[in-house]
Amino acid sequence: MSDSTLENEEAEDHRTRVAAMRREKTRNRLIESALGVFAEKGPDGAMIDDFIAAAGVARGTFYNYFRTTGELLSAVAAEVSDEVLAVIDPVVRQSDDPAMRMAVGCRLYMHMAVRYPLWGAFITRVGTRRGSRGRRLDAYMTRDFEVGIAQGRFVVPHVEVARDLALGALVYGIGTMLRPGAPADYPEQVILAVLRALGVAEAEAVALATAPLPQTEAPQGVIFERIGANPQPE
Repeated sequence: MSDSTLENEEAEDHRTRVAAMRREKTRNRLIESALGVFAEKGPDGAMIDDFIAAAGVARGTFYNYFRTTGELLSAVAAEVSDEVLAVIDPVVRQSDDPAMRMAVGCRLYMHMAVRYPLWGAFITRVGTRRGSRGRRLDAYMTRDFEVGIAQGRFVVPHVEVARDLALGALVYGIGTMLRPGAPADYPEQVILAVLRALGVAEAEAVALATAPLPQTEAPQGVIFERIGANPQPE
């Protein structure tokens, strides 16, 4: 292979890498700005023009990445909610008890929404819509509730009942927490009520809902790096 041929191939590889990096940067900008748009206007009130303006891109650029606002919503959910759960689930799986898993996982999820209020606002606006909460939340909840029902830890007829009960409490609880004046222990109050509804005995429910929470890492990824976190109390 001649020196000129090698140089041409290296130049082509460089151009390909630069183009890929540019595409990734633009996609990240669209997703990052969309988080704020969805948090402000909700999934049904946001228009493509809103995302174009927020990201500072041309309309054609938007369509290079997403065909509809629904596709963008799913991408945002996949980026942010799944990144949060990637941090929380390893902590949850340190316990074999499904009731402890549910209590720890849901409380961490709610506290994370306060730590990252822009993400929390996004969660409250998209609500419980399928396809708008990432891929992992339903799977992890279903996993633990199936085990809990099979073991008799949760006294509910179907796993969907348990999942919908917990999911509704999460979404509406986060909305309350983000409003001024919410009690600092609101996640614990919410999860205590969910545990009671699932049939966990009172004393154990209180212990599970108020047990010290383990420390977690910050979610990884460009979105959380850019939106930042609220300072945590000492």
